[in-house]
Order: sequence, then structure tokens, then C-alpha cells
Amino acid sequence: MKRASTGGLVYSTETGRMCPVCRQPIAQCACKQAARPAPAGDGVARVSRETKGRGGKSVTLVKGLALDPVALGVLGKQLRTACGSGGTVKDGVIEVQGDHCDRIIDALTKQGHRAKRAGG
Repeated sequence: MKRASTGGLVYSTETGRMCPVCRQPIAQCACKQAARPAPAGDGVARVSRETKGRGGKSVTLVKGLALDPVALGVLGKQLRTACGSGGTVKDGVIEVQGDHCDRIIDALTKQGHRAKRAGG
């Protein structure tokens, strides 16, 4: 069975990136939101430091927040700005470059999240 091509417009100078499925701007895409599962987590942010697989460089991980991907991305941006370093959001986990556990816990509690240190 052959599938229909989902090709077409992928970027518009007027609205930016376009969803190839519903042909709407990414910000207004309804098909991605319907397919997303409910965020997993118990509401307690677990902040830990990890160096595995990173050439000895440490990153601070924030796990367990029950937020949707957009809100998690915004929170990740705020935490990276508060720490003055880079990082990313992958698979529901916020990664901030460097050892910033205490600073991130303070920032999360100021924003009303319950945060605790995990690991050593």
C-alpha cells in the first residue's frame, strides 16, 4: 500500500515553519497536540548532576515535572538564563550545562515548583 506524499510547504516567510501533516503553522498545529501523551511526573522536580557520556563535563538534570513540552521549553530557557549557561530539553528532561543544582532548586522554588536534590 502506497502512502500519499506529505510533501508541500514546510516554511513560510509569513508564519515560519509549517506542519507537514495539517499544513498549519507549527504554533497552531492541532495534530501534534492531539498525539502528545499526557506529561508524566508526580510534580516534584528532581535535580541531579551527571557526567556520564559527556567527556567528563557535568550537566544538571531536572526530571519529574508534569509540564507539556512547550511549557517545559520555556522553563528550560528560564533556568539556563538564571544559570548563565547553555543546555537543552530532551524527552521531558531539562539539561543545563555545568553544576548548577543549588541555583536551579532556588529558581524552581521561587516559581512555585516543588524541587528536591536527587543523587549524590
